[in-house]
Amino acid sequence: MKRYKELFAFPQVISLGIAAFPARLAYGMISLGIFFKAEQSTASFAIAGFAIGLNSLAGAVTAGIRGSIMDRWGQKWPLRILVPGYTLLILALNQMDTSRSILITAFLLGISAPPINLSVRPLWKDIVPATYLRTAYAFDSAMMSSTSVVGPVVVTALALSSRPYLALDVTAALMLTGGIALAFTSVSRNWIPEKKVKGQERLLQSRAIQLLMFEGCFIGFGWGVFDVAVPAFATQENVPHRVAWIFAAFGTATVIGGLLGGLVSKKLAPLSALRRAYFLWGVACLPIAFTYPDWTMALVGASIGFLGGAVQVFYFEVLEAVRPKGSQTSSLGWIWSVEGSFMAVGAAVGGIVSEHLSPRYGLAMLPLMILTGFVILTIGRGRLAAANDLPTDEEDLAAIEDLSNSAT
Repeated sequence: MKRYKELFAFPQVISLGIAAFPARLAYGMISLGIFFKAEQSTASFAIAGFAIGLNSLAGAVTAGIRGSIMDRWGQKWPLRILVPGYTLLILALNQMDTSRSILITAFLLGISAPPINLSVRPLWKDIVPATYLRTAYAFDSAMMSSTSVVGPVVVTALALSSRPYLALDVTAALMLTGGIALAFTSVSRNWIPEKKVKGQERLLQSRAIQLLMFEGCFIGFGWGVFDVAVPAFATQENVPHRVAWIFAAFGTATVIGGLLGGLVSKKLAPLSALRRAYFLWGVACLPIAFTYPDWTMALVGASIGFLGGAVQVFYFEVLEAVRPKGSQTSSLGWIWSVEGSFMAVGAAVGGIVSEHLSPRYGLAMLPLMILTGFVILTIGRGRLAAANDLPTDEEDLAAIEDLSNSAT
């Protein structure tokens, strides 16, 4: 853990992680919050799936646009406008009781979603040297993943309690607290967008970004189905309370996998590390369709989460290496637009399949989608060749000196 002690010694690392955590926790709660609200109000898995799907679709369609706005104008005002609006819409959703009103409000929630994770990721490059970026991304991934441990537990407990309305009320309070805290951190207020290089290719014309978007189509669809199939399966079997600890096992393992990914030697290039972890990730998913909402699903979910946590760390590194200049936020934003759109489709399909066939069919789609993503990255690895470069010792030293000079 020496590497992480050194990372935490850099100013603003801990404060940035803590500031964003409540809002990230709210995002860890919102999907299940919408699911339980819709299912309890309409008694329909299909409506619950469509509600999550519409929310994801709306958020995805606008993610790239919000990222592009931040890359041009900074983070301060977008966060200060979107966070309060999103909070009010969560509270409004909690008052709805018809299918139509729930679906419309869930869609509007997605449109107004504050880009918390998109905002945090580019800030690490400003507060740690290049030699610590892999570790910083691992810490960032762990913070995001930890919300998938705490979030489902909290929202499920509240939604199944005698006061189910508290599930969305608490989600709203967390988003307001974390969003405001992040917006007022000095590193977010003072963040200066990266300048583009004259004559460079546009973001959406980049062959590397196009490849990652194509891969994201399959990953998004798989996770969308999975996110609905698990709670639907547990609810059908009259054990909805198990959803919390199944997702908790998944999330805990994701945190551990991400933290260990950050300790992988920098002598292993990002693309090589990503492909190795990605293949094992797909293999770990294979048994999921044969599990039941008990310890078997929790165990396989933990295996998926562990390898997925490492994949996320290396993915951020690959993206940082291949993206065009001036796209610190928008590069991931547009990828998430594509991935989130297909996640919305997957959530809708997951609801229909779970209600009319079986949740097992939905679970079986996840390994198929992930292994397809691995094949895409393997065939198109030439487009990601920039992520195979390793920094020299001289470049490492220069990065540390540049950071030291900027801090004085």
